[in-house]
Amino acid sequence: MASNQTQSPNSTHDLDLEQDQEFDYSKRSQWLRAAVLGANDGLVSTASLMMGVGAVKQAIKAMILAGFAGLVAGACSMAIGELVSVYAQLDIELSQMRREKQRGGGGDEKKEGLPNPIQAAAASALAFSIGAMVPLLAASFISDYKVRVGVVVAAVTVALVAFGWLGAALGRAPVVRSTVRVLVGGWLAMALTFGLTKLIGSTTL
Repeated sequence: MASNQTQSPNSTHDLDLEQDQEFDYSKRSQWLRAAVLGANDGLVSTASLMMGVGAVKQAIKAMILAGFAGLVAGACSMAIGELVSVYAQLDIELSQMRREKQRGGGGDEKKEGLPNPIQAAAASALAFSIGAMVPLLAASFISDYKVRVGVVVAAVTVALVAFGWLGAALGRAPVVRSTVRVLVGGWLAMALTFGLTKLIGSTTL
């Protein structure tokens, strides 16, 4: 009996540590999953833009410039959108803290957990740029049009599988189903952009 009573405080302490670690992991996994989704967005949108331009302009310069423009525009859009969104959230939380302080609730204790708009904007822009670099690097220095398109599709396919698997693992979702969904979605985006641009470009408007 004495040995069981001696071990129980340690067991309780270990359980508390496990709960803290689980909570920290949960918060970290949500942040990482958002970064993966941002990178996937950069990957699909930039690759689709390059495929669309490549449908009517086969020169490597045209595809690279289109991809670069998509990277810059998308990263700026993600950063600005995240900045505005997080600042709005920050204003709401600060207002709530002021109300709690006026009621004597000690709102100052929560300041360390407030969202950082600059950090969020930078993270979103960086994640988008990382994804967008995949098709850009894949298309660089390949002069033959058909080979270039094939390499871009292959590189994007590998990246889609990786992002789909990682996003599912972090979100604790079914890996195969989520990966297939991300892969098929990326393929459809590229195919639709290529096909519709090709159709419009081949007709007289």
